[in-house]
Amino acid sequence: MPELPEVRAHAERMTAALAGDTLSKVQLISFSTLKTFDPPIDGAVGTGLDHVRTRGKLMILDFGTTAHVVHLMQGGRLKPDPKVAKKPRGGMVRWSFERDGAWLLTEAGTERKAGVWAVRGTPEEQEPLDHLGPEADEVDVPTMTRLLGEHSARLHTFLRDQRIMAGVGRMLANEICHRAKLSPFAQTASMGEEEAAVIVEATGAAIDDALAAERARDDMSSSKERPSRVHNRTGEPCPVCGDEVRSVEYRAYTVCYCATCQTGGKVLADNTTSKFLK
Repeated sequence: MPELPEVRAHAERMTAALAGDTLSKVQLISFSTLKTFDPPIDGAVGTGLDHVRTRGKLMILDFGTTAHVVHLMQGGRLKPDPKVAKKPRGGMVRWSFERDGAWLLTEAGTERKAGVWAVRGTPEEQEPLDHLGPEADEVDVPTMTRLLGEHSARLHTFLRDQRIMAGVGRMLANEICHRAKLSPFAQTASMGEEEAAVIVEATGAAIDDALAAERARDDMSSSKERPSRVHNRTGEPCPVCGDEVRSVEYRAYTVCYCATCQTGGKVLADNTTSKFLK
């Protein structure tokens, strides 16, 4: 799933291409994609796009009095649509602009979980954004210390909880834990200001590196294309110590880590009952 760096860099690309352009048409190709009924999604037709911004992993197309909030989920992409096919493969919503043509929201696979919300007023105060925690790269040490104390969980789970901190997904969680030299299974309840400072620094560094790589592209990367230290590198040498990168497999995601760097050499059991929490 695209995370904070991917959606932010893509929002910057869209703003550069579309800012000031007038929306001429919105076509719902898959009606289930639209999650709201008021205001109507075509209510922004005839209005210029101010800019595209992000909140966590979501994108906001700002038309002034209204906005379209887009959640790409796992397989969604929002990209130029020069062909404007009547039935584009995986097509969900198409935005057509007077100057720069059409942009199409597509989703790979069959789950169709990507969504669009049309909202009035301040999008950040409404669904699906109103429950999100602070942006991951804006959390300072005192805030992180407080969040760690308020939420008892494994560190990897804590980092991915959008209600606690917005923008971090599976890849960034793996990378942050590795940079922080903390076990992904470490319990946040036992952490204090020292650990908070390490996590804040690791989070900023991981996001900065990912943003730099993403901004060098012309389109949004896929998961396999994103540079990483441990994510998707099971069996490869750790770039810091040379030990083998290991993983704990779950149904929906994989926790990748280096035992030497993060767990004192202990190999985490490949199930949810591992005792190696430090």
